[in-house]
Amino acid sequence: MRHAVAAGLDVVALTDHDTVAGWAEAAAAAPPELTLVPGAEISCGVLVDERPISLHLLAYLFDPDAEPFATERALIFTDRDRRGQEMVERLVGLGAPVTWARVQELAAGGAVGRPHVARALVEAGVVPDVASAFTDEWIGSSGRAYVDKRFLDPVEAVQLVIAAGGVAVMAHPGAGKRGPVVDDGVIAAMAEAGMAGLEVDHPDHDAATRERYRGLAGDLRLVVTGSSDDHGALTGRRLGANLTSVEAWSALQSRATGRAPVIDPPG
Repeated sequence: MRHAVAAGLDVVALTDHDTVAGWAEAAAAAPPELTLVPGAEISCGVLVDERPISLHLLAYLFDPDAEPFATERALIFTDRDRRGQEMVERLVGLGAPVTWARVQELAAGGAVGRPHVARALVEAGVVPDVASAFTDEWIGSSGRAYVDKRFLDPVEAVQLVIAAGGVAVMAHPGAGKRGPVVDDGVIAAMAEAGMAGLEVDHPDHDAATRERYRGLAGDLRLVVTGSSDDHGALTGRRLGANLTSVEAWSALQSRATGRAPVIDPPG
């Protein structure tokens, strides 16, 4: 929260993967001049040629206790440990000196993801940097140590978010460095289901990608959002790297009916 203020932000969203565990701590840490938007980034996927393509759905301003969304998040979050352990086992079998205990330490009690496994590979001297771990040789989407994860159908995920009083925005739709991306038909189906926005301005999107998705958002009448996707030390402190306009934020907020629409930090 202090980094957000230092970056000149007056509104910031917390969207940890598949969990709301950080909401209370973030609210307690937020200074009076900062509005905290509670959310989560939900693991979704679609099957193409019997192979899942991962995508992420940002859920904002939802009731965290609403069912069945709360149960689905818990199942996905728990499955992250299963997946992480299996990837570590495969890596060890490939001769990489990594341990599950260290991956858990790198996750610092949060959701375990491939970036934590990648950091363990860097620490062990197996690869020179995190990006080098996301290849076919290691834990890329077709990698030797890649393990599929539990995921929600994106249309179902949009419906769950809305039923919980939240608003749904697709995260980094063109982030091809992370693996295959879904086609526009999937995004259109999500919009038809009630998705409110599309994250166009993102560090993984170059100028041409942003222009294309800005046009798609206009065609589908989706709100255009921006984000830093700041993961602390993993990405570098980049809060404020991309912004969401006041008008876009107001449009999203107006569609929220969740029990906790915005956490107003104590003054």
